[in-house]
This record gives sequence, structure tokens and C-alpha cells, in this order.
Amino acid sequence: MTTIELAAPDGPIEALLDIPDGTGPWPGVVVIHDAIGYAADMEAISGHIADAGYLALSPNLYSRGGRARCITRVFRELLTQRGRALDDIMAARDHLLGMPECSGKVGIAGFCMGGQFSLILSPRGFGASAPFYGTPLPRHLSETLDGACPIVASFGGRDPMGIGAPNRLRRLVESKHIPHDIKTYPGAGHSFANKLPGQPLIRVAGFGYNAAATADAWARVFAFFGEHLRPNEPAD
Repeated sequence: MTTIELAAPDGPIEALLDIPDGTGPWPGVVVIHDAIGYAADMEAISGHIADAGYLALSPNLYSRGGRARCITRVFRELLTQRGRALDDIMAARDHLLGMPECSGKVGIAGFCMGGQFSLILSPRGFGASAPFYGTPLPRHLSETLDGACPIVASFGGRDPMGIGAPNRLRRLVESKHIPHDIKTYPGAGHSFANKLPGQPLIRVAGFGYNAAATADAWARVFAFFGEHLRPNEPAD
């Protein structure tokens, strides 16, 4: 893993890059952090994705300015579905596509806030999208998902922000004939795939890491990515 300077429309930002061992090319995955931002947890997730055979690039959406100001701006852009944060994510996708190690296919995965970005950007040139508890679901979801790529979504049944979200998302993707794999883990809460600080306390609020749900969700994501991020077959 290395920290790189990622060129973006509003100036460079930092990003974590993980390259698998061995010989490529590999599909890429843009990984979007949660509201907390960069932490050891995101480094572990990036490494896990690379170990599965994917280039993993995680842009730091809080790179510019103070943390509090960045959080406010990024959440505003999440609501309006336009702005610097979205441009930064697209710049990460373009960076992967420009790497000789990339197969030419790029997916997107995100957690919490990042899961919402994964849904919003699913129509924007990605081969597959993997939102982890992207709740609450983005506004104007039906219009947002027009032309979306295949979606593999994972929710916690005890997520206080996700009540009704899996069924709503499932109805929409089915009506739009978007390939999908949507699953809810009854015993898991919000952030079930993130090892955040203060686990005993946050579990009370319906949050917290769940090892079994995490393992199953990643197995589904990698199977889904394996199907939808394969190189195009040569024409006969």
C-alpha cells in the first residue's frame, strides 16, 4: 500500500493505492470511505480488496481544508449529487483506467456515506457498484439509478438508518432491470463491515462490526465483481 497524489479537477488530493501481488492486469475498484474518513480500518479494507485480485484506490475526500469544513461540504455534495467530492471519485476511476496494470474494468465500493456515493455514481462508467449500508438511501433514487451498472448491496437488519431501504432498492433495480444482489443481515447493524473505535458503545446505537456478516458480504461482492468486471470477450 502506498499514498499517492491523485490529480483531480480542483487540485490534487491524497489517495491510498493497493496493487495485488503477481502479474496483472487486474480490474480496479474505487473505494469510498465512510463519514469518519481515513483510518486503519480503511487501510485494512483496501488491502483485503487487493488480496482478492483488484487494484484498490481510495481517494481521501477530506483532503482539502479542515476536517469539520470538509465533512460539511462533502455531505452537502452528497445531498445535491454534484460538486468536488464526486469529481474526486471520478478522477480516481480515471486514474485506475490509465494504469497499465488495470484491465480496463473498474468497480466502486463504499461504506455508509461512501455507500451512498457508490449508488449515486453507479451510472457513471463503473462496471459494478458495491454499497455497504449506503443509508439513508440517496434522494431522488429512481432518477439517480437511471442507467446504473450492476449493484451488489449489503445492509444490516439492525441499522436504525436503513429501515425499509433494502426493499426499496430492490423494487427499483428490479423495475429498471438492473442486475443485482441485495442482502440484509438480520443480526448486523450499521457499519457492520467497519472496525470503528468504541465498539461496545456504538453497538447500543445499532452500529458495530459483525465478522460473519462481513465475511459473507465480501464473498458476495467478490463473486459479483468477478462476473461483472471481467474483460470483454474478443469478438469472433
